[in-house]
Amino acid sequence: MTEIIDIKGNKHEIECMACAIQGGKISLPIERIAETENFVLEQDLEWPIEGLITIVSKRHIVSVDEFTDSEMEELAKFIKVARIALRKMLGISALTLVQEENTTTSHFHLWLFPWHDWMKEKWNGKLYEIKDIMKYAKQKFSGKESLEKIKQCATKLREEI
Repeated sequence: MTEIIDIKGNKHEIECMACAIQGGKISLPIERIAETENFVLEQDLEWPIEGLITIVSKRHIVSVDEFTDSEMEELAKFIKVARIALRKMLGISALTLVQEENTTTSHFHLWLFPWHDWMKEKWNGKLYEIKDIMKYAKQKFSGKESLEKIKQCATKLREEI
């Protein structure tokens, strides 16, 4: 079991985050943004950054090489749709895509990490800085006002997608 703290500050003991969410054991603090046959698109559960979204497989797999060809095609289209919405609705001009396989507590998930202006003031937009930015955001943006802004961003994305 692993403990996570969501963006509302709620603690959860989980074996698999995606299974817990899909099985209703964890309620999403922010309503799901979009869904396809094999994937869901959600505001990241843990990190309070506007437009930090994750695409998660519904199947309990962790690696791209486990996808069928049709799932891979569906994923590519979903990434494109999400990217277009982030640019159009939130003005996100730069992203970093991060996919992590060294996890035992979730399904395949791909982060679409947005580079906001406030990040560029303190960091250089490098991959190795992302974890520091996430920790900074959790300390700085965990209040109700920030959560409301994140919800508004998720609503804009949902309406576009």
